Order: sequence, then C-alpha cells, then structure tokens
Amino acid sequence: MSDTRIREAPLRVLPTALVTKPWRSLGGPGSLHLVERHARVYRHLWLMLASGIGEPLFYLLSVGVGIGHLVGHVAGVTYAAYVAPALLSTSSMNGAIFDSTFNVFFLLKYAKVYEATLATPMRPQDVALGQVIWALLRGALYAFAFTLVMFALGLMRSPWAVLVLPTAVLTGFAFATVGMAATTFMRSWQDFEYVTLVSVPLFLFSTTFFPLSVYPRWAAVIVEITPLYQSVTLMRGLTLGMVHPGLLWHVAYLGVMGVTGLYVAGRRVGRLLLT
Repeated sequence: MSDTRIREAPLRVLPTALVTKPWRSLGGPGSLHLVERHARVYRHLWLMLASGIGEPLFYLLSVGVGIGHLVGHVAGVTYAAYVAPALLSTSSMNGAIFDSTFNVFFLLKYAKVYEATLATPMRPQDVALGQVIWALLRGALYAFAFTLVMFALGLMRSPWAVLVLPTAVLTGFAFATVGMAATTFMRSWQDFEYVTLVSVPLFLFSTTFFPLSVYPRWAAVIVEITPLYQSVTLMRGLTLGMVHPGLLWHVAYLGVMGVTGLYVAGRRVGRLLLT
C-alpha cells in the first residue's frame, strides 16, 4: 500500500451495528467498562463521594425546618413538606451537572481518559452513555440518602412517594446528558461561569421555595418551560399525593431532554476525538 493510501485510510471503522441497529447510536454494553473504571477510581475517594449528600440535607434542615417555623404553611402543607421534594430535585440536578461538566471537562481535556477509551473497541456513544450512567449512580446514592431523611422527618405524605427515587434518576439523566453535551463545546475553565449562570437561577426560581402563583404571569410562563420546574412539580406531586395525568407531561419532557442530550453528547465526543 502506498503512503498516500495509508494517509487516506480511516483510523476507525464505523461498527456495522450502527447501520443495522440505529438505536445503538445512543450507546451500548461497552459503556459499562467506563462505569467500572470510575468505580475503581472512587474506591480511594469515597469521602469525596459521600460529601455530596451533605449540601441538600443542610438546606432541608436550615430552610425547610428552621425557616419553616416562621413561614408556616404553603399550598396547604408545612413549609418543610413543600420545600423538601424541590430540594431533592435540585440535588439531582446539581449532582448530575457537576459530574457531567467539571469532571467530563477534566477527563476530556487533561486526563485524556476518553482518548484512551476510544483506543479500545468502545465507541464515542459508549463513552457518553457510560459517563451518564456513572452520574446517575452517584445521583441515585444521594437521592436515596435524602429520601431516607425525608421519611424520618415525616415529609412523605403519599404512597406515590415510592416513585421519588426513579424521578430523581430521571432528573439526573436529563441534566447529565445535556451537561455533557454542553461541556464538549467548552474551551477553558472560564466557560463554566455559564454553567453557574444557568443552574443558580433554576435553583432559585423553579418554585423551589415559593409557589408559582407569586410570579407575574409573564414570568410564570417562563418558569413553566424550564427543566428543573418539571422535576420539582413531578416530585412534589408524588410526595404530597397530588397525582394526575398531567404529570406525564413532565416525565415526557425530562425523557426527551435526556435522550436528545445523550445523542448530541455522543456525536460531539466522536467529532472531538476521532477527527
């Protein structure tokens, strides 16, 4: 083979499964190897892993329980019962965003973990899915600890609350995939100011601490189309027993957001590392 043919030969061959099974473009079984890699690393960083449980609990005890004695009741329930599911949604969002932005940027730009991963038969879609699965496992751990505290404080008012943990995982999936997709466009650590610019207003204004009725109508419309509001409304409906068919809209919103983000993240990882 001449030098020209060698230079023109592709470095990687597109797997046949992507042609015969288009759904594989969202990732496959190979993603579990990346999850295993992260689990082995965090065996020595378990204290850092456990520290993520503390922040939402401090918010719940200080704002929900402490300030709750001053506020009284909101929407017919105690302030602690009103705030707790929103803080759980926020915790799921923050954990997913941290794992899929700061960690991903370091692994992508500095540690070169993804480049090493793609030297194996794993595909970019597997990398994206594996990173998201790891973020979901961490988020599920935090959500489980938070729900135990809510149960101990008597903040679970409905049998539907058993679906709180799956809802937290769905929330993490939506934000983790979009966060990873956004990170692939970042060029430096300064770009993470945009992450804060988005996440902080979502935390403060997605009916976390007060109902939608306090907003003027134009502001309420904006809040209603934001992703964290979908999770907060869904979580609050389950814990307080306000379950109705309209909640399926919030499930669909978060599901579509997650699948779209995962598809974009996989495409972007491939474009950055294979071209």
